[in-house]
Amino acid sequence: MAVGTGQYDGGYSFEGELLLIHLDSGDVVSALQYPREVLGVEWCSETALRLVLAPCDDWENPQAHEQGHAVVVARSDWGAVGQGSIGAEELAAPADPVVKPDHSAEARRFLADVAASAGRQWSVRQRVWAVEGTDDGRVLAALDGVLAESWLPSGDLQWVVEDEEGGRQLVLASDGTSVWTNAERRSRRKGRTWETSAPRLARIAVDTGQVLETLSPGVFTVLVAGDHRTILRPLDYRGKRPQQLLMFELEGPVDGPEVGAFDPFNHPFVVRRPSRPYMLVGTDPDKPHRDKWVTALHADGTLRRLFPHSWVPEEHHFGGPAVEIGQSLVYAGTVHDGHGLQPGGAYVVRRSLNGSVRWQYRTDHPATALDTDGGTVYVAYNSGALTALDADDGSVRWHTELEVDGAPTAALSLAVAPQGHLLIGTIDGRILECRVSLGTTHQVAIRE
Repeated sequence: MAVGTGQYDGGYSFEGELLLIHLDSGDVVSALQYPREVLGVEWCSETALRLVLAPCDDWENPQAHEQGHAVVVARSDWGAVGQGSIGAEELAAPADPVVKPDHSAEARRFLADVAASAGRQWSVRQRVWAVEGTDDGRVLAALDGVLAESWLPSGDLQWVVEDEEGGRQLVLASDGTSVWTNAERRSRRKGRTWETSAPRLARIAVDTGQVLETLSPGVFTVLVAGDHRTILRPLDYRGKRPQQLLMFELEGPVDGPEVGAFDPFNHPFVVRRPSRPYMLVGTDPDKPHRDKWVTALHADGTLRRLFPHSWVPEEHHFGGPAVEIGQSLVYAGTVHDGHGLQPGGAYVVRRSLNGSVRWQYRTDHPATALDTDGGTVYVAYNSGALTALDADDGSVRWHTELEVDGAPTAALSLAVAPQGHLLIGTIDGRILECRVSLGTTHQVAIRE
């Protein structure tokens, strides 16, 4: 089965994949050598596949959003096509006007029919961006199309709060009975203009799912937790002026200190189990992505620098997930290179609060989430890998590739529940409950 994917990245490129799915094994091959948004896919015969591709980018081409490149790719055996084996020369074709079709309804019907033929029921669930466990065994999640939802220990869905885009983070509020969640809003093209609706920020009662309050901050805000406070940090990386934090405490909101601009590549630094709020802040207001420091927000409302984010002076590091262990931070990131991520360019590092490096673990793939039970650091990667590192020295305790019913998947979110098991939110909408024993994981429940 051939599947075309992709979308405009909002600023320059049209990126996506041509996926070839082997229905007998579940194996998936990404066939294009370089990312391209695939607007249309149609089998002309057993050996010929017609593709309609968006332009690579809209640089100096304002008509790119209404254009497509139609090409027919031939293979004698599509089952033998390898990763990245369809090169740019095979996709070269003139750009013609094209109406971008909406295949969503057709795709939903197709998937529902496939599931029905196997005696199963199909429903739309997409990327699970955040998962959290509660003391009484419930599971909270935020995912595409869902601001937040709650699952009972029995596996039954307790409540759900829907949203046009869906929640991205979950942070327990200072009252202990509600949770903050945020929903971004993607820009959508209407004619020749772009429109963006107001982002949504809500506090929801954990027991009932009632939306207790909703804020519209004007721009998407990142939630920062720690020290019984919830901090809102505006994401407005196009602006030059400093941004002001908004702090929510038991007595209500108060203004916090000013910080530099936040962009989604350089500044993500969501710290789990924090004793106080942590964030990445650049030292140059005009270039806030440069010379970033790990900073802490103290009880008196002041920001204090702890140490430079990159411990190698000549390297520029992008942000990533983190967790606090004692008087140290374990965090993941990647090293910037003008040619893209290089082998060994992704890392997990443990640093004392004075900046000294206690250990580092290098990989080829960025981490998507991490958490700890105190003795082990569990790290999920965008490759589908799940690795357990010794919290004391960073050595690998075990490593596995995530699968559900034999089909590979990847984790976007991960949390160690109060009961000790792992909660994993996957890119395909599942919430896995896994128990760790004898150096591996065992799935004991799947919520989907």
